Amino acid sequence: MNGLSQTWLLAVAANLLPAPCLAAPSQKCGVEALGVARTIMVDGSEKLALGLQSYPRTLALEDHEVVLTFDDGPSPLTARVLDALAAQCVRATFFVVGRDAESAPALVRRAIAEGHSVGHHSYSHPERTLRLMSEAAAKADIDKGIAAVEQSGYGAASHTPHTPFFRFPGFADTPALVAWLSERKIAVFGSDLWASDWLEMTPQAELELVLSRLEAARKGIVLFHDTRPSTAAMLPDFLRALKERGYRVAHIVPGAGLTPIQPAKPDWKSTTEPIIEKILGARAPGAARAGKKGM
Repeated sequence: MNGLSQTWLLAVAANLLPAPCLAAPSQKCGVEALGVARTIMVDGSEKLALGLQSYPRTLALEDHEVVLTFDDGPSPLTARVLDALAAQCVRATFFVVGRDAESAPALVRRAIAEGHSVGHHSYSHPERTLRLMSEAAAKADIDKGIAAVEQSGYGAASHTPHTPFFRFPGFADTPALVAWLSERKIAVFGSDLWASDWLEMTPQAELELVLSRLEAARKGIVLFHDTRPSTAAMLPDFLRALKERGYRVAHIVPGAGLTPIQPAKPDWKSTTEPIIEKILGARAPGAARAGKKGM
């Protein structure tokens, strides 16, 4: 985890616990492998902010269908995560920190080469969060992160990402930043459920926790961190459990056309925003939810 993010997410958990893209390798997987059931095209020109924990709409997934996402990498554990995904012919989405991409470009290139989507998670994963920075400074950090990931993954720095997906560190967005990303046709992703893997726990405890949440939700965008030892250790068992329980993996990629969207239920409320506001308090004046404006 990066700086405040561990403290941040511990607090969240305490409140919530009740170049052209390279082709994927031609690895052969038998019927026993989990694989990818379908690919979902996400069109950033639709000004999307998705994930029911933060926004009032999400991807229209089928029952027992999941999208796997990993934040905060690359790290020394990312290779283990990639190995586990490759063993099951599963593709995921990595929201990459630019500073760490600069330090481990080979891992970014490997993720792209193996068919994963590599999105963006700011340059510095700032301890003060993007919400507490000036708008200009936050935009600069986001752009620097995009350029770093593009340089590491594709060999040329650019502010126009190959994979125009972004997730806010700590989920701490602002309406202005969401709108700015939307105008650039960059889709913003929250999540539908998480593994709480920022908490210290055994791999077995994490496995049981995320499976229990998934059984309750029955589908969703799932958030892990490829920086966490428990996640790297439990991931092979988690992927096998998905197969055994009849779950299917959907892989999100950039593409034109109508993105399948499911609106939240009428009584929807953000589960992340009250925690963010409690942590930030009066330090974030005027940071009303983008979700309340239909994003």
